Amino acid sequence: MQSEAPPAARKIPLVKLGIFAVLAAAVAYFALRGLDYRSLGEKGLAFIRGMGPWTFFTATALLPAFGAPLSVFTITAGELFAPQMTMAGVIVAALAAISVNLAFTYWLAHNAVKPILSRIIRRYGYSIPTVTRENALSVALAIRLTPGPPFAMQSYMLGLSGVPFRTYMAVSFICILPWAVGAIVLGTGIFSGNFKLVFKGVGVIVAATVIVHLIRKRYVNRPR
Repeated sequence: MQSEAPPAARKIPLVKLGIFAVLAAAVAYFALRGLDYRSLGEKGLAFIRGMGPWTFFTATALLPAFGAPLSVFTITAGELFAPQMTMAGVIVAALAAISVNLAFTYWLAHNAVKPILSRIIRRYGYSIPTVTRENALSVALAIRLTPGPPFAMQSYMLGLSGVPFRTYMAVSFICILPWAVGAIVLGTGIFSGNFKLVFKGVGVIVAATVIVHLIRKRYVNRPR
């Protein structure tokens, strides 16, 4: 669960704003110079596609544990490999990779990096909840369904809290499933210009948002 952020965490993130300003200026500069971003993006996708699905989905399983956004992989997966694997194949492969990622982050939270992860989580203003056999499910739902911590941070918080592995995997997979499928379909539609897929992807994400709101209202935010 998200705790009160320390005073230092509420300061304006000048370093991040500075980095953003530099990147924005660089984008504007190259845009004025006539850099073909579309062609550059297509070359980047072609390069990743050339590395093959095994490399891509292995990266999907491992890199989000170290801070890479999971959405980068789900949004591009269909465009990269649906022609080769079919859309259903891409979804199955992506969900398998996410399952590996969930197990991997749980394992990291229980081994040598546990003290480091604890310090990082507290450094960002979050607290590790106390878990008992009675509240394990509600804690898992609360962390997975409450906006705030990134996906990997949620996984580490649950792993460090002592939520049983089976509960952790079941809740985490069910919660991420509609978002991942929606992102894959939406990304494929955006890259291919297929508005039917775009609407399907948006529909899945909207439905997931409504369901999350109802579950959070019923089970997470209820008075104790």
